[in-house]
Amino acid sequence: MSENRITTISQQLMQTPEIIENQPDINWKPKHKWFKTDGWGYLDTKFILRENMSVLLTGNKYTFCNKNMPDVVDFCTKIAHVTFNQKNPIMPNQLHIAAPPIINYTFFDAISHKISRISFENNERVMHSYGHTLQEMFKLKYGKFDRYCDVVVYPNSTEQVLSLIKLANEHNVVLIPYGGGTNVTQDLMLFSSEKRMIASVDLCRMCKVKSVNKKSMTACIEAGILGSQLEAELSKYGLCLGHEPDSIEFSTLGGWISTRASGMKKNAYGNIEDIVVNVKLVTSKGIFEKSGDWQRVSNGPDLTQIVLGSEGMFGIITEAVVKVCLLPEKKEYDSILFHDFETGVKFVECLAKQKVFPASVRLVDNTQVRFALAFKEENTSTLDALIEKLKRYFVSSVKGFKLDKFCLLTLLYEGTVAEVNMQMKIIESLASQYNGLKGGADSGIRGYFLTFVIAYIRDFVMEHNFIAESFETTVPWEKIIDVCREATEQINKSCKKEGVKTAPFVTFRVSQIYNTCATVYCYFGYSCEGLSDAIATYSIVENEARECVMKNGGSLSHHHGIGKLRKHFVPQIMTNVGLGVLKSIKKEWDPNNIFAVNNIIG
Repeated sequence: MSENRITTISQQLMQTPEIIENQPDINWKPKHKWFKTDGWGYLDTKFILRENMSVLLTGNKYTFCNKNMPDVVDFCTKIAHVTFNQKNPIMPNQLHIAAPPIINYTFFDAISHKISRISFENNERVMHSYGHTLQEMFKLKYGKFDRYCDVVVYPNSTEQVLSLIKLANEHNVVLIPYGGGTNVTQDLMLFSSEKRMIASVDLCRMCKVKSVNKKSMTACIEAGILGSQLEAELSKYGLCLGHEPDSIEFSTLGGWISTRASGMKKNAYGNIEDIVVNVKLVTSKGIFEKSGDWQRVSNGPDLTQIVLGSEGMFGIITEAVVKVCLLPEKKEYDSILFHDFETGVKFVECLAKQKVFPASVRLVDNTQVRFALAFKEENTSTLDALIEKLKRYFVSSVKGFKLDKFCLLTLLYEGTVAEVNMQMKIIESLASQYNGLKGGADSGIRGYFLTFVIAYIRDFVMEHNFIAESFETTVPWEKIIDVCREATEQINKSCKKEGVKTAPFVTFRVSQIYNTCATVYCYFGYSCEGLSDAIATYSIVENEARECVMKNGGSLSHHHGIGKLRKHFVPQIMTNVGLGVLKSIKKEWDPNNIFAVNNIIG
């Protein structure tokens, strides 16, 4: 292209609005209009510290919004050593300004009339340049990123994605698939070493349930649909998917497939690999999909499994055929108290071995129980307060539960009335064999509340010099207690070595269960006051904790994926033969490396 032509395009771009809408949609608005660009979740929702030192969750999205929580500060001060008498001395960014974009003008000219929406707007570029690891959140709030995407493009069909990929190959432009942005393994993190133009490909306009087959109980759904959207649409047919990760409000079907995700109700509905029947992946060589929507075949190696967990490195997932289920007739929450975490683990293992699988089974240790209680709203009624005191007296003095030892199992039952009633009866009988005490539905519901707001809590305490995050692992039953103990010791040891002044906060949750193993979540955090580089320190502690978990029999990941955060561990979990296969597929499907996400093997 001639220099004059490039100059013309450059001038046109400078005179064009930051946003080009080729196919306006009055019912749609970009994510930064309703999600935060400086943290997790909805714009109107955050934890705030009130003058009376109580805590309140703003907004109206959750059951416990706008209710005083008077015990949060006391718990966080005594147990986690959070300091609430001052804000973080590093002032948060008032406005995150992205660096000027790198523009491949010939590419821009080629796509300018072919994609439904193209945006150079600052907030959209910033929002599409990070995921939700602690490291990225800290940079978002108090620093800047090494690299920002240069443009955000919003295709509205597989045909537009095909065209986009073809042009990116022709003009040597990088494409980064983007779903909900909730990734916690640095999948979306960009490098300053990438000198090509980077286009974030946001699939949020591809959010339709294209078809539903109630005979075969399948549905064809576009990849950009949010989990909450998906369930709302399927419910119109009396159906559900049942895949419910903690991030269901903000994550997408395509994101679940690309990270090989698992949800809270996997016992009833399966992990994502159990749900997906067929998937459409647009690569640089064309579309990959099975020629029929068969749930199971013996047609050689199943390459669909290569797509699941590929984390954006092979292409862009545009739609999938998934299994659906009838909406459950009955849904019940419950909870059971056990005298200690070890007993709770034995009980959950018993459920797995006897194949008693309520939709969700989650066991939290004593620290996490007290953490949940700290976020309980105050009793404004004298009678309610008295009942709470009597309950605690009954649990501790009558039933002999030690308040610093007991753990809690939260349960969610879903299914037919007969199925739910049968499971509840069996579990109640088994619990008595382990001296369990029925805790009721309220505690089960509260456990779900904490799941959905835990990232809001992370952002809240970060404002007070406290950094925290979680990681998950798959652990054989016989090693769960050892993994929890060794990881706790390692985190304490690493924090001391790295100059952390106060003892770290460490707690565990056992969630998804299988016959042979279970998922263990480790939540940990500490005060970063006085550390010269809080995030570098945290990364060291996190890596040493994960190394410890793997050494003691845990997996690298159960459902969050690998990304960039964990890929230096890949040689420990995959032989050179396996790595060679992945690299060969990458070379075949993306020969020009336009999907330069650098995840897993990049």
